[in-house]
Amino acid sequence: MKLLASPAVRVGISISIATGLYGVSFGALAVTSGLNFWQTMVLSLLLFSGGSQFAFIGVVAGGGSGLAAMSAATLLGMRNGIYGMQLNALLRPMGWRKYVGAQLTIDESTATSTGQTDPAEQQRGFWTAGIGVYVLWNLFTAVGALAGSGLGDPKQWGLDGAAVAAFLALLWPRLKGREPIAIAVVCAVATVVAVPFVPPGVPILVAAVVAALVGWFSHGRRDEGLEPDVEPYGTHGHGEHQARHGDHQDRLGGPERRSGTDPEARA
Repeated sequence: MKLLASPAVRVGISISIATGLYGVSFGALAVTSGLNFWQTMVLSLLLFSGGSQFAFIGVVAGGGSGLAAMSAATLLGMRNGIYGMQLNALLRPMGWRKYVGAQLTIDESTATSTGQTDPAEQQRGFWTAGIGVYVLWNLFTAVGALAGSGLGDPKQWGLDGAAVAAFLALLWPRLKGREPIAIAVVCAVATVVAVPFVPPGVPILVAAVVAALVGWFSHGRRDEGLEPDVEPYGTHGHGEHQARHGDHQDRLGGPERRSGTDPEARA
């Protein structure tokens, strides 16, 4: 089988390209927020979590302390640990793949993998999306960092608000169901209310506490979650359909019995 014939690989490549392009925004915003090129690249290469990275530089750009920036990034990055437990049970990586897979466990690789129904496709989806996003994200981060160093004052270009806009663009499409959207709205209101009264970087921590409290006392619907992007293979799906169709015919007595052409029936 050709690799590009795999639906999971095709989905992983498309997600890698779409997500990797956001790296330009991160690189430019990071250097205009006070980080140099190498600090930006180290943050992207090691942290490698888009939401956490944007939260970090958003706090730094707003004048927040390093502790507040790290706290915000850590809170948003905790979801990757939950993804890791799920993927460890699903993919069962062995040896060095465990350590590499841990670094590549992000929203995109998790969604691509868990969105497939075939075990082999789950493996292909995870590694394609994980490696693809890692390479392209860091490549475009470098491009953005090199370009951003020549932009001057970020407020001149509106980049002081671009981190928030980019983070919302990453987050909003992932909200599925009315309850997650309602929680996001409540957290946004809490953040806006807290801004005038607390130091920079703390409002996002307030939002995290509000989200945790709401999540603790509420219960989401069980039917909310990821659905398969595509059937693993057309022939595989067709075979399953034929098998189900055959079982259905067997329960009804088979085509011969329904049509009256079964020799035993005629006898």
